[in-house]
Amino acid sequence: MTNILTRLSTLAAAAIVIISGIGSDFKAKADVVTPYSMYGYGVMGDKATSFQRQMGSVGYAMRSGRQINVMNPASYAAIDSLTFLFDIGADLSFLWSSETNSAGKTQRDHQIGGGLDYVTMQFPIGKYMGGSIGMLPLSNVGYAFGNEIAHGAVENSGYGGINMAYLGFAGQYKGASLGFNISYNFGSIVNDFYATPENSGQSLTEKVMEIRDWGLVIGAQYTAQLNRENSLTFGVTYSPKKSMHGRTWVTTQELRSETVPDTVGSLRLKGNYDMPNTVGAGVSFKHARSGRWIAEFDVTWEQWSKAKYAPIPYSADKIGISASDGIAFQGMKFADRIRYAAGGEWVPKIRGNYAERMAYRIGAYYTEDYLLIDGNRVKEFGVTCGVGLHTPQDKTMINIGFEWKKRRAYPHQLIGENYFNITLGVNFNELWFWQRKIK
Repeated sequence: MTNILTRLSTLAAAAIVIISGIGSDFKAKADVVTPYSMYGYGVMGDKATSFQRQMGSVGYAMRSGRQINVMNPASYAAIDSLTFLFDIGADLSFLWSSETNSAGKTQRDHQIGGGLDYVTMQFPIGKYMGGSIGMLPLSNVGYAFGNEIAHGAVENSGYGGINMAYLGFAGQYKGASLGFNISYNFGSIVNDFYATPENSGQSLTEKVMEIRDWGLVIGAQYTAQLNRENSLTFGVTYSPKKSMHGRTWVTTQELRSETVPDTVGSLRLKGNYDMPNTVGAGVSFKHARSGRWIAEFDVTWEQWSKAKYAPIPYSADKIGISASDGIAFQGMKFADRIRYAAGGEWVPKIRGNYAERMAYRIGAYYTEDYLLIDGNRVKEFGVTCGVGLHTPQDKTMINIGFEWKKRRAYPHQLIGENYFNITLGVNFNELWFWQRKIK
């Protein structure tokens, strides 16, 4: 009975952390330090945990009783009826960027960011059902840069993002499983524009978007057992297009005088701002004998070209900025986002020595992002790798990963960015509702 109460108290404590994060507008991570995040909703995430990021962030066809896969909620049904999983992840990001100005001079910059990435849990509900609860980022915003102009200077900065607190369930019958996540999406995105003329005070124009929304993801998986050693799994997810809830507004303020911010425009998100139709599909192949290896390929399509992102009704002349300076405050047109990812995991010998029982992972991905900047598509590609290290208890696993990523706009290159990310995740695996017999 004591063990049962301990597990339940662990689940309750983790749930309190998530609920507290919602109440305090929890910022899941702060590793985004790119000017590209000033557009739209910022840089979008892929709901991947640390071990998935080591494999190129694949997951639609991934089924595991020892790792949590939020990307496809149908995977929750794969958990053993006595197992409880708790996964927490963080990362550290190094960014090198370069930009060539109109005079042909190249400007370079280096930034470091990082922080808590996600918190997730997974638990059984009977023999054929499982559930999950957690919090992770949907988008991130973080940038700061400035430019000199005639008779003064301007600066742009921004921070925030959208977080997702979710609850999901899944059930399975023979080789098929079906699941869903319902989420509360929340957060604030702040875009600041500072204007500093040579002979007058500094002014701040600020756009704030406050999101208080919900979301739904439906997932399905089917596993075909080819023979005793080999299996093939197909996975698909769907998230419907929906209008967002919340509000957005623009204020202006003279900073060197004791004035209060003046609201010069505001708009409700409902009917004016959308999240897109999203479809994800993947296929994985698993071979298990004395050792084990898994390979997966995923495709994600997000229909951003049909998603609304309305301009806030206000006069740019009234607040003293041009359309190009204040682009973060304007309406935008998006392009469909498409992402290809492939990855694999290899365990040399399931019952071998420590090095043979380690999980070795590798992956790669290519993304055409949803951002359209002066007719330029933002694209990124990256390669990943990592290892899964067993603790002395053998079930809990420490996942350490490395990622190199390049982001650039095409056909005009604009700003070029190179990232090196270090990811760390700890996946706690315990027996739940297990009573040891006293001999």
